Amino acid sequence: MPVERVLLASPRGFCAGVEKAIKALAWMVRVFEPPVYCYHEIVHNQVVVEQFRRQGVVFVDDVTEVPPGAPLMLSAHGTAPEVASQARQQGRLVVDAVCPLVTKVHHEVKVRAKRGYTILYVGHRGHEEAQGTTAVAPEAVRLVEDEEDLTEAAASIEPGAPVALLAQTTLSVDDWAGLRERAEALFPDLWTPGRSDLCFATTNRQAALKAIAGQVQALVVVGSANSSNTLALEKVAKAAGCPRVLRVNRAEELPGDLDGVVGVTAGASAPEPLVDEVVRRLAPRDGVEEVRVVEEEEYFPPPPELRDVLRALERTLGTLLGAPEPPAERGPLPDGSQPAATVLATLGSR
Repeated sequence: MPVERVLLASPRGFCAGVEKAIKALAWMVRVFEPPVYCYHEIVHNQVVVEQFRRQGVVFVDDVTEVPPGAPLMLSAHGTAPEVASQARQQGRLVVDAVCPLVTKVHHEVKVRAKRGYTILYVGHRGHEEAQGTTAVAPEAVRLVEDEEDLTEAAASIEPGAPVALLAQTTLSVDDWAGLRERAEALFPDLWTPGRSDLCFATTNRQAALKAIAGQVQALVVVGSANSSNTLALEKVAKAAGCPRVLRVNRAEELPGDLDGVVGVTAGASAPEPLVDEVVRRLAPRDGVEEVRVVEEEEYFPPPPELRDVLRALERTLGTLLGAPEPPAERGPLPDGSQPAATVLATLGSR
């Protein structure tokens, strides 16, 4: 494959929310006998999901499929309140791995709905995050995917009625900006959050892609077809004028006719080893240049339910072995220094 050079966009790959969710499910796999259940895919990546399946994780789309008392994780995309409540019945241990940025949007929906707002929620129909968010206050939320939806919603809202605009966290920055401008024109008193709903990781990955888009003959996006932020990267690359844009799950899917300078990035659910595989497959003659636009240092701690379980386990083992009880503030979970990709790589050795 006559590729001269690879430009590697940075940041790319796992975001803080995905890191949190993957490490939490990995801990559940290690602590509990299989099967461990997960409501929806833990993250939208085919390779990650299959790796967990091999470790005995069962992914379900209905919590009633989970046996009473079985350990259950709720995915990073957020869960409808009634589903989360149903999940906690029948003695199930439930660990909620929802991304804190999605929780923020859920809170905004609750507050605005209680204040009588009609909430225009910009998101993708059928996506788990959109389903969970709109279910927080279904009587108040209108799902908007495009300008046609926005115009239709505007026609049904009484003049002067309070309106809020919120967003799915993984949208394309450019798409969101266009719809926000249109909504502001339709509703002069439109309420929007002081801090954007768009995930910082989504925004950063799109900015890094744009930094290399004008220098490449082709752009490879590593990620799965059901990943909203991965599809947004594809869309951003095409809008930025990349002559050729490819999305692959793994290196084996790369075509054999790539040449010149090739850009590589990855969606927020794609593990870094998959990027490494792609770069090795491209085998650039003149090496790899990483183009970094920002440093990401965000870290989300493990879900509180999991921290409680593991501390209780540590105390029990300490009592049985005669060891002193550990300080309550310490807990047994590793900090952010161990990447989720490393945790995934060691799952098979449990």
